[in-house]
Formats: sequence, C-alpha cells, structure tokens
Amino acid sequence: MSIQPAHRVNAVEEYYFSRKLEQIRQMNLEGTPVINLGIGSPDLPPSPEAIDKLIETARKSTSHAYQSYTGIPALRQAFANWYKRFFGVELNPVNEILPLMGSKEGVMHVSMAFLNPGDKVLVPNPGYPAYAAVSKIVGAEIMNYDLVAENNWQPDLDALEKLDLSGVKLMWVNYPNMPTGARATLDLFKRLVAFGKKHSILIVNDNPYSFVLNNEQLSILSVDGAKEVALELNSMSKSHNMAGWRIGMVGGKPEFIQYVLRVKSNMDSGMFLAMQEAAVKALESPIEWYQELNVEYTKRREIAAAILDHLGCTYDKDQVGLFMWGSVPTNAGTGEHIAEALLQLARVFITPGFIFGSNGAQFVRVSLCCNTEMLNEALWRIKTVCAPVRYTKMEEKIAV
Repeated sequence: MSIQPAHRVNAVEEYYFSRKLEQIRQMNLEGTPVINLGIGSPDLPPSPEAIDKLIETARKSTSHAYQSYTGIPALRQAFANWYKRFFGVELNPVNEILPLMGSKEGVMHVSMAFLNPGDKVLVPNPGYPAYAAVSKIVGAEIMNYDLVAENNWQPDLDALEKLDLSGVKLMWVNYPNMPTGARATLDLFKRLVAFGKKHSILIVNDNPYSFVLNNEQLSILSVDGAKEVALELNSMSKSHNMAGWRIGMVGGKPEFIQYVLRVKSNMDSGMFLAMQEAAVKALESPIEWYQELNVEYTKRREIAAAILDHLGCTYDKDQVGLFMWGSVPTNAGTGEHIAEALLQLARVFITPGFIFGSNGAQFVRVSLCCNTEMLNEALWRIKTVCAPVRYTKMEEKIAV
C-alpha cells in the first residue's frame, strides 16, 4: 500500500527560486559566496515610523490575540487613503478593501473564489509564474497570451478577440509589469475593462511595483466602471520594503471582496496586530520617503545596466520596477545559458527569463535588491570571466 498525493501536486513543480536558492546555499558552503541578483527581495528597511510602531504595539499585552479576518479598520482606511492620494481611486474601506498576507496569497484566494475546474484563465507569457501554478492547482485550463517587446509588453487584445473565449473566466494582468518593467497606460486599462465587460471576464491587475523607479501610479480601478469587472492586488513588499512582513490587499466592489473573504476566512486567523498598525504608519509615509528610496534604486539601476551592457544585452532604458530585463545576444545561446555560466564561472546569479514563459527564453533579469558595493562586485566578477559582447556558445564558456 502506498499513499499518493493529490493530483494537483503533480500538476505543479517546486518553485524555481526554491530550488535555485538551495543550490546557491550549497555553493556558498563550498567557497566564494554567490552574489544573488535573482530575487526581488528589498534589502532596505521600512520607514523608521513603521518599525517603531511595530515595537510599541508588540510590547502591549493586549496585542497578541486573534485579529479580524478583514483587518483592523485603521489598516483598511490607510489603504483607502493611500489609493486616493497616489492612484486617485476611491475605495470604501468598509467593504471594498481586504488586507491580505501578501499579494501572492491573493493570487490563490482570487483563483479559488472565482475559478471552477475546467474554467479557462488568460495568463501572460512572460508572466509571474504563480498565475499559471495556482491556475493548475485549482484545476483551471490555462490560455497563454503573448507579451512581446514590439507591442510594449502589452496584450494584443485584437488577437485575443479572434480566439474562442468561451469558458474564459479570468484574465491576469500585471502592470507595472514583472519581469519586463513595462508601464501600463490609462488607454490599456480602459481597453482591458471594455474587453472584460464584453466577454464577462474578470480582469485582475497585480500591482505591487507602482512606486519603484516610477513617478506615476496607475490603477485599473481608476477606469470608469472598472469595479464591475476588475479587481486589483497590491502589496507593501516592494513599495515599502516589507517583503517578509507579508502585507498586501485586494480592492474591488463589495460583492467580489466578499467572495474572496469566504475563501480567506477559512485559511488564516487574521494578521498580527502590531504588523497591521505598523503598516498604517508605512502607508502614511510622505512622498519624500518614496523619492529617497528611488534615488538609491537609480544608482543601482546604472550598475545593473552596465552588467547588461557588458553581456551585450539590449533593454528598454525606461523600464520601471525592481529589475532590469534584457534580451541576450542570439549568438550567446539562451538566457538560461548565460545565467548558468555566470553562476558557475563568476558566482553571480541572475534570473533566466524562461521561468516566466517561453517568450522570456532569450532574456535575463537582474535584481536591484543588492547594494551598490555588491552590484559593482558582481560587475567586476563578470568582467573577469566575460569579454563584452563577443560570444561563442555559452554552454562551452563565456567568451574571453
């Protein structure tokens, strides 16, 4: 007799970064530490006010009980104020905002709330791997749609209109885009809302990168009538350096929020009060706090660009977010070849684009979540094993 896992376990693999981080850990034990430019985990702290509030609240004996599934009113109000101040969007804090333990949790909750086995889901290629993985877990059928540089990494809605969209229940979009760094436009969001209304498709915009190297915050919920067919996920992980805190939100009309709450309330018992009160303080940060953060990221982006330049990559200088996304030279093999060669020869880890979908195979992604000293060290290491642009096959060796 043998006990077998559920079929959904066989539908997905261990997350790429989970496997890669274990490999890097082993390499670190064996010699020179690997410089990790792969994962977008901010290395800078949240605001001092947020940390002070966390400590203050945690010291109170009354702060350690279970909390509401919907978050404390002050946190929902803070999210509402934040959306009004930066996105120009009115959200009712009573019933149009649901705090989450990170927006990645929201991908699961939204999928469970709206998708039945066999329903179809439009998933971007390239795109955040969790969209496809969670769709598989809930038994949905994935319909990939292409994002390409020639179309500014935006969905070709005219091409989608020519497909059989019967059975499509949900569409994932992600702007500012990860991994490409492409911005959305208000026109794109208007067309997406119209597309969702025409075909009765829920449009979900995953929006955690709005503030990083980006001076214009844009929400799909700013479009008139968007709440009828759209939800938006957001997160404090990137915008407020709180990745490990796991604080996010979903916004939309009350009916949709209630569906998500039905799922969420059966999966957790509320968020630690001290973290919620600290998040309120973080959301109240003045515009200068975000600007100072972006001064640092601008310095880092210049070094990351130098790395891509040395590797002979082409890239959009106007991309935003926590990463640099570059197309590798065709004579250098694929992004995976370059990433593996750099890891082994230079002990620098960058992310191969194939993990985001087939349209990312010829790309690499460099994270800005490393200080300038480490980024410069990574550039120096790469230069010691790799001559600029002149490549043979990467699987043989980076050309020297």
